[in-house]
Amino acid sequence: TVGNLYDKNDQRRDAGFSLYVFGINFGAMIAPIVVPWASSGFGFHLFGNVTNFHAGFVLAAIGMLLGLIQYYFAGNKYLPAKSFKPEDPMTKQEKKQVLIKFSYGLTSLLIVLGAMAFLHALNINNIINLITIIAVVLPIIYFTIIFKSNKVSHSERRKVIAYIPLFLAAIIFWGIEESGAVVLALFAENRTVLHLGNWYFQAANFQLLNPLFIMILTPIFVALWNSWKKQPTAPTKFAVGLGFAGLSYLVMAIPGALFGTSGRVSPLWLVLSWFIVEIGEMLISPIGLSVTTQLSPKVFKTQMMSLWYLSDAVAQAINAQIIRFYTPKTEVNYFIAVGIVSIVFGILLLFGVKKISALMGDSK
Repeated sequence: TVGNLYDKNDQRRDAGFSLYVFGINFGAMIAPIVVPWASSGFGFHLFGNVTNFHAGFVLAAIGMLLGLIQYYFAGNKYLPAKSFKPEDPMTKQEKKQVLIKFSYGLTSLLIVLGAMAFLHALNINNIINLITIIAVVLPIIYFTIIFKSNKVSHSERRKVIAYIPLFLAAIIFWGIEESGAVVLALFAENRTVLHLGNWYFQAANFQLLNPLFIMILTPIFVALWNSWKKQPTAPTKFAVGLGFAGLSYLVMAIPGALFGTSGRVSPLWLVLSWFIVEIGEMLISPIGLSVTTQLSPKVFKTQMMSLWYLSDAVAQAINAQIIRFYTPKTEVNYFIAVGIVSIVFGILLLFGVKKISALMGDSK
């Protein structure tokens, strides 16, 4: 829908998606403040001494309802008519085939879970492994369906090929960015001094840094993309974004290398790391949304957007596998290894910019 607000070659597209990301992160920043407040009865002890997490879900439902109402009334006024209808609606036969394939998939999943239960292997570790496999396989299936479709033209297929290295770059980036809720959360809890002077805070408060920095950086990047006439191509932005993501992890290796990994260090290390990775996010997240709409085959626009979000799912699935290698003893090496992987892939992507841009055609 956001992509339909702009013409194909409108340079404001990247800025528009930056504003879209800003809105998402505004909610992400408010949630850690409002939800605990609501769960405690808004400070009036409405629920006694019991924390009522249902209040948080109620707030989310109210927010979604208000968003739906705003979309219904404002959408008719501002959005193009074509955005309300599918460009390639499925026929009855195609719907039937989708239902059949879904049934096969669901049946296969139930058989696998049943076999795991029969073999006494239905435990959390194996469930995580199963989710990882599904997360990795799903994008492969999506790409295969798109490439094999006779509704995709040769030029559109070239653009999908150009999208693949950007998709892989997104996986690496989200692997680092999403670690804020895993590895960096552990670092905040176990390795960080939880006060600055007389100001004390909780480890969970660091989760505010991600959306806060995005909200601070968004106006800067919106102005940059709107004023930069000969701005870098999307692959170049991705490559630089990976460099920043890798650098944010190298920064996290410094305190352990300097002071050891048994004590606590200044919270400013986490603040600096989060600030650097959010610069990378401004170069990848909104740009990725924008380029996805540009490189999508006409009949697979929705599926391609789903693919973009699957890059995050794959990254988190991989994180679930490699998090076991993060310990106090391996902290420095862990941050260095993951950081270098991101930087090296960013450099490789830079070398491939010319080829990728050629495959992208007029969608730069």
